[in-house]
Amino acid sequence: MPETTRFAPSPNGPLHLGHAFAALTAAALADVAHGGRFLVRIEDIDTSRARPEFEAAIFHDLAWLGLEWETPVRRQSDHFEGYRAALDRLEGLGVLYPCFCTRRDIEGVLDAPHGPEGIIYPGTCRHLSAVEAHARLAEGRPHALRLDLARAMALTGPVRFVETGTPPVGGGGEIAAGHAALAATLGDVVVARKDVPTSYHLSVVVDDALQGVTLVTRGQDLFFATPVQRVLQDLLGLPVPRYHHHRLIRDEGGERLAKRRGGETLGDLRARGVTAAQVRARLGFSPHPAGSAPPTP
Repeated sequence: MPETTRFAPSPNGPLHLGHAFAALTAAALADVAHGGRFLVRIEDIDTSRARPEFEAAIFHDLAWLGLEWETPVRRQSDHFEGYRAALDRLEGLGVLYPCFCTRRDIEGVLDAPHGPEGIIYPGTCRHLSAVEAHARLAEGRPHALRLDLARAMALTGPVRFVETGTPPVGGGGEIAAGHAALAATLGDVVVARKDVPTSYHLSVVVDDALQGVTLVTRGQDLFFATPVQRVLQDLLGLPVPRYHHHRLIRDEGGERLAKRRGGETLGDLRARGVTAAQVRARLGFSPHPAGSAPPTP
């Protein structure tokens, strides 16, 4: 069945082979030749790190790989008002609270719980009295807004989603998650940062709904974000896509490729004379874009 998929990079650095695999997977699963849609979205809510030259390089790399996508491209930084509206709805439901903690504050909690993605927020500011929270807000203290997971799931109940890929734990098919499972993986996530009225979790569910994405394709490292995003979808009354989490591309040492670690980029490969056909074949795709098919997971 034709799908609407998207590749959603952040323009804070050059693309590497892991990005190429993600983009090629999304495009192949869309099956554009038979009516599917492949979208590119620029996730640039972190305006302090986003650079126009990186965005231009993203488009150049994708075109070099032989990919085509619909235009205009959605840029998250153009839609803060829409995210603010979603945030207002969540505030109206009473499922948010202000968090005044810094990263150092959280890392300094010795008995803070840990999940698959590291330290889970210990709920420090969730326990502030209304009087104390209002006093800090009146002082103009910088703060983020967090999702009160317990209150949120009292409204939504357990959430479910369909997984068609290869998750890092368990198998595919319909996956259910209750409060205990979510609390042990992500906890009370940030839905609005201190500097912008949104976060990755909020923006992605709003964007996927507005763009009609039917199959969310992304790396296994984002699998554990899915249940809390399902909670946000239910709270906001948004449609629920299916999910396809794919394997990660790793370096010779077994570490997954990441911008922060540096390493060889697609631009570097191109400069060395590596062709797009060779990159596609290396990642398990047909060397020719017209013959693309998802590789074996």
